[in-house]
Amino acid sequence: MKFNTREINSFFYSQYFSDGLRISAGILLPSLLLLEFDKFDLGLTLSLGALCICVIDTPGPATHKRNAMAIGNLCLLIVAVTTGFARLNIYTLGLEITLFSFLFSMFTVYGNRAASVGTCSLLIMIFMMDKALAPSDVLLYSLQILAGGVWYMLFSLIFFGIRPYRAAQQTLGENVADIAKFLRIKAEFYNPESDIDENYRKLVSQQIQVSQHQDAVRELLFKSRLVVRESTPSSRILVLTFVDLVDMFEQIMATHYDYYQMREKFKDTGVLNEIARIIYHMADELDDVAYIVLSNTRHRHVMDFNLELEKLKLKIDAIGKDQQETSTLVLKKVLINLRNLTESINNIYNYYNSKTLLKSTEIKGEVEYSQFVTHQDYAPHIFFDNFTFGSGVFKHALRVSLVCLVGFITAKTIAQGHHSYWVLLTIIVILKPGFSLSKQRNYQRLIGTIGGGAIGILILNFIPDSTVQFILLTIFMIGAYSFQRLNYVVSVIFMTPYVLILFKFLGVGLLNVAQERILDTVIGSSIAFIASYLIFPTWEFEVIEETLRDVVAANIKYLITIAESLSGKTIGTTAFKLARKDIYVKSANLSATFERMTSEPKSKQRNVKEVHKFVVLNHILSSYIAVIQAGLVKNAQRPHPEALRLLKKNISVLNESNKKLHGQSIDFNIGKTAPTTEIDKPELTADENLLKEQLGFINKISYDIAKVTDSILK
Repeated sequence: MKFNTREINSFFYSQYFSDGLRISAGILLPSLLLLEFDKFDLGLTLSLGALCICVIDTPGPATHKRNAMAIGNLCLLIVAVTTGFARLNIYTLGLEITLFSFLFSMFTVYGNRAASVGTCSLLIMIFMMDKALAPSDVLLYSLQILAGGVWYMLFSLIFFGIRPYRAAQQTLGENVADIAKFLRIKAEFYNPESDIDENYRKLVSQQIQVSQHQDAVRELLFKSRLVVRESTPSSRILVLTFVDLVDMFEQIMATHYDYYQMREKFKDTGVLNEIARIIYHMADELDDVAYIVLSNTRHRHVMDFNLELEKLKLKIDAIGKDQQETSTLVLKKVLINLRNLTESINNIYNYYNSKTLLKSTEIKGEVEYSQFVTHQDYAPHIFFDNFTFGSGVFKHALRVSLVCLVGFITAKTIAQGHHSYWVLLTIIVILKPGFSLSKQRNYQRLIGTIGGGAIGILILNFIPDSTVQFILLTIFMIGAYSFQRLNYVVSVIFMTPYVLILFKFLGVGLLNVAQERILDTVIGSSIAFIASYLIFPTWEFEVIEETLRDVVAANIKYLITIAESLSGKTIGTTAFKLARKDIYVKSANLSATFERMTSEPKSKQRNVKEVHKFVVLNHILSSYIAVIQAGLVKNAQRPHPEALRLLKKNISVLNESNKKLHGQSIDFNIGKTAPTTEIDKPELTADENLLKEQLGFINKISYDIAKVTDSILK
């Protein structure tokens, strides 16, 4: 019960609920305020403009929101005026829908924020197409819509300005919770009874979530000059927490070993179960950290991991004495990693419970942080360079354009209701660049609409009181916008009764609206589903080669960085971290591509088993490289000729795979390694022996990746 209560409280502190409140208030306030002055129609028009612009109000730096919403308002005015006049003739309206659907869908080439500007523009086009206006009223009505959009932009920016750090804090807290889930999956590898292959599947899936949230935090922290340059306690806590959080995730990634071999050696000793239990407790502590960050509260650190880890050390030492023929070095490495993880958790606790620590801690400069943030290029040539059937965005834009034209014709012939624009609205919401995403959004929309429609009808039939209905409308509205990024099915379940109650207040018949909304949703969903399969479809097997190539190249660059370090060249911490970040981002992209592939039709799935094997091998490879790099940094190991030879061999093998995937060979010049004889070969330390063993394992994984690559390309 305590865990459930914590989850509920975390949701109310989360960015999702905060977004729901802000968006709902921004849309409702114009109508409610103008209702008091008997100007409800004007209030509804302003709310319509706010409704369209709120689509752009997604997480990110305030400057990005401001610029995008300003451009969105300009598009809002242009599209509203154009549609107001185009709707006077059915043919000009059909032409406008076709052209604008293509144009604004192409905005996707500039990233998600630009894509939301395109969606906003298409929404006002759809809402205006059935609006009966005289030509003389079009400009005034369009300006009123613009006023609503400008109102929402100002409201959102003021909302953000009051608590400038809150969005970053919420995203950071959600990222901590993601890492706690990731840690629990890692714990299962030490459970002798768990399925290792199934653990890998869960692990790569959760890595996508961690990577996405870390990128979101980077955007909010390091693209916002306010957060980076200010030295207030709040900004310092956020930056310090995030830096430690990234290091913590890398430590967790670096606790990867040959779990099959570990189980074979230590299954009967009970030490693996003990490690799993401690890691689970650490995940619980991370959940506490997530709640602290989200709620901005203090918390007493209860768990003493030092005592637990000391008991674990004694157990490992006892195994070493009882089984002298079995090396316990791997277990000791695990113990060291767990100590480091404990230290990171303690550091974050201290940031939120000790003011003196913050005053003595320095934050590194903005220049270093800026290297970890991706920057979107908005050059015009990018838009026109994508006018080719080799571009997935171009095919998506053509598909949306043709399907919207079909939807428009259908709305005017078959679905001749008062709100037949719902057909087009459904198409715009459902159609995504890839088949799997469109398919997922399709059934989510259908389930949500039918379930929400039933709830709405029950409420309006059995709760006649208007005050209660309005309260429920507000709750459903907040719920719809709170869950739109978290769970789309739940969002639509909330949205449908909110729309039905709204139309009831506007004096529209209940059953007619409910039936019409469900019917139009079914029609729009059917058209979108058929189109995503037949009209310029984009299948994941068509782009998987590029994704594999990116991952292999990232691993090669990381290995080259390590080889340069081993050869005696001074490599800064930033270079290591950038190479590591590149691997994690590319690996998350590969995992996401594989997940989408598995949801496509069987006939369109190519070499799924081989791709899954590649995903797992890549995870093992990148984890082992992280283990080696962490050891090099900590121990400052001396140049070692044999280790360099193994590294060169691994790089060469991966380069061959990269060439087969039509990638360019990545040159590396680390210098020649002179052969050593048995006489002058220095005696290897325990750490160097482990390094040699790990490089040998990486060599095996590299060859396995080469074999799987050959199988995929057949």
